[in-house]
Amino acid sequence: MRVPIDLVREFIQNHVPFNKHLGFELATLEDGFCRLELEARPEHIGDPLRPALHGGVISTMCDAAGGAAVWTRVEPLDRISTIDLRVDYLAPGRLARLVAEATVMRVGNHVGVVDVRCFHADTPDETIAVARAVFSVKRGGTTLVPSEKVGS
Repeated sequence: MRVPIDLVREFIQNHVPFNKHLGFELATLEDGFCRLELEARPEHIGDPLRPALHGGVISTMCDAAGGAAVWTRVEPLDRISTIDLRVDYLAPGRLARLVAEATVMRVGNHVGVVDVRCFHADTPDETIAVARAVFSVKRGGTTLVPSEKVGS
């Protein structure tokens, strides 16, 4: 039995403090797919002369979207963690709404692989970055949601 989508949604939206801190919004979550959005803010800028978004914001968004997509393909007591993330930055990110779409390529007994594409919502045909994320899948943990809310 896979983790119910509503439980993954609850976990991603309410139990990952760093995602909330950066301002990630879960727009779409389906079997093997996640779409995160971010209204870029001045504090996300890494190059003030352009200005351009910090690459760490983009890579974190790729990682978070990829992880959420993998969660839709695992069992309730399984655990996932990032073991590799490769990001190719193709264009500077603007101070505009950013989108990351993650699609699961495969989830096996120990590893999940995801492809991610980042773009601005107002120019969806212009790719900002692409990523390949690989996640460790540890089967049979103890619980999905922490017993105490983190960051409350």
